Amino acid sequence: MAISQAQASINGRPLRFETGKFAKQAGGAVTVQYGDTVVFAAGTVAKTIRTGIDFFPLTVDFEERLYAAGKIPGSFPRREGRPSEEGILTARLVDRPIRPLWPKGFKNDVQIIVSAWSADQENEYDILAVNAASAALHISNAPFEGPIGCVRVGTVDGKLTLNPTIQQLEESDLDLVVAGTRDSVMMIEAGANEVTEDTLVEALALAQEGIKAICDAQEDLRRQAGKPKMIFAAITPDAKKLAPVVAFLKERLRAKLRNPDKAQRETGLDELKTEAIVGFAPEGAAITPDEVTAIYEEILEEEFRRAVTEENLRPDGRDTKSIRPLSIEVGVLPRTHGSGLFTRGQTQVLSIATLGPTGDEQIIDTLSPVDTKRYMHHYNFPPYSVGEVRMMRGAGRREIGHGALAERAITPVLPTKEQFPYTIRVVSETLESNGSSSMASTCGSTLALMDAGVPIRDMIAGIAMGLVTSDGKHTVLTDIQGLEDHYGDMDFKICGSAKGVTALQMDIKIKGISLQIMREAFMQAREARL
Repeated sequence: MAISQAQASINGRPLRFETGKFAKQAGGAVTVQYGDTVVFAAGTVAKTIRTGIDFFPLTVDFEERLYAAGKIPGSFPRREGRPSEEGILTARLVDRPIRPLWPKGFKNDVQIIVSAWSADQENEYDILAVNAASAALHISNAPFEGPIGCVRVGTVDGKLTLNPTIQQLEESDLDLVVAGTRDSVMMIEAGANEVTEDTLVEALALAQEGIKAICDAQEDLRRQAGKPKMIFAAITPDAKKLAPVVAFLKERLRAKLRNPDKAQRETGLDELKTEAIVGFAPEGAAITPDEVTAIYEEILEEEFRRAVTEENLRPDGRDTKSIRPLSIEVGVLPRTHGSGLFTRGQTQVLSIATLGPTGDEQIIDTLSPVDTKRYMHHYNFPPYSVGEVRMMRGAGRREIGHGALAERAITPVLPTKEQFPYTIRVVSETLESNGSSSMASTCGSTLALMDAGVPIRDMIAGIAMGLVTSDGKHTVLTDIQGLEDHYGDMDFKICGSAKGVTALQMDIKIKGISLQIMREAFMQAREARL
């Protein structure tokens, strides 16, 4: 197999793609190089459909190989163990923009393995991981509906700049990672020093220019080395056979959906689904329980979207800009250094702050330059918070991601080490959840820090924005709850003070969002935050 190459120019430096040299038995394998940082990605699709599931089975793993930075692991066996927090966050960064870009109903297992092979301590490898994964899938036989590009935007001497170096980021007021297609934004992850919404929109527009160049390079690589795409045809349900089920569900579902209490609503909907399965899919019937479940989910989503876009009515009766009832309390626990209880609707988080000496700072020794961290935020999400029973095996990827987001939101307003020479740890316990628990943990962290006497520069609040699209119309929702997150098109978490934004995280389920919609979400979120 011949070696194929393509490149894009980002900030005056080449971003190089190469395939055909390594891992030729993988579905698609690509290396991406920027400076002396090299990242490898392999994407492979299973040949058979995975049965008995109702989700897309995509797995993404990011391997931190310390040889990339000329280091030997410090563990007793001198071998890499479980992924670090930085590695887990990078895997999530790869997963999030890629997951929406697959045909509906595709159930073949897809595995993406990304490895950092060389780290020059100057250029970040996380954005290269996203680009490498996209390119590997794009040239493979997978029915991936990409490509996507990923860039970082920072400020250098007050000017927005694409892909600043690690050293430049240390002085930057903005660290914005954006992934998207040539025309639309797919994912955002950002930390900022109280940056205005207008600056963020400007940064997103700049990011789109770099993303276009990267997507064009991947198209060039596919023209040279792309494999024929596997044929996938979604199974179309028999409308005539399922017509009685549709009529039964539509007649009853609307009333069940419009219940402001999460537990009562879920119980009512589950009872309706069970009634439909028992009535229309008994053993030996022409209709199967899986078919009833699928049509139930389809009608539920359809009714949810119709109510929001046509009636401006949400399941709990709020209009599109209303926030759920708020309740706050500090000094909840008697012997902790600081505690804050934040409740928003049926989401409740207890945050606890602990102060320690500077020797308690966390040492960060990964592929990036060795650093220490004096502020740590850990987020916990026990099963009882959503009325479930499941095994507890330590913090998962979601908990680590949510913890990092709230940590990033608070960091800009912390006092300097000279002003407050203590190490600070906040733990947020999710006691009850009906959506936006990560934003509740941001608000709870602010309360706990103030209760502990930490002289933060300003108060930080977080709000989760949603989006519902239907027949060319769109509606932006403020303070989304669980059902709106599940059936909606966007989960856009925005944290900040009265002055500006300190952290962002956006994930979507559709194939891109325009800058106009994002501007609308920014402005609506600012109203809610203040």
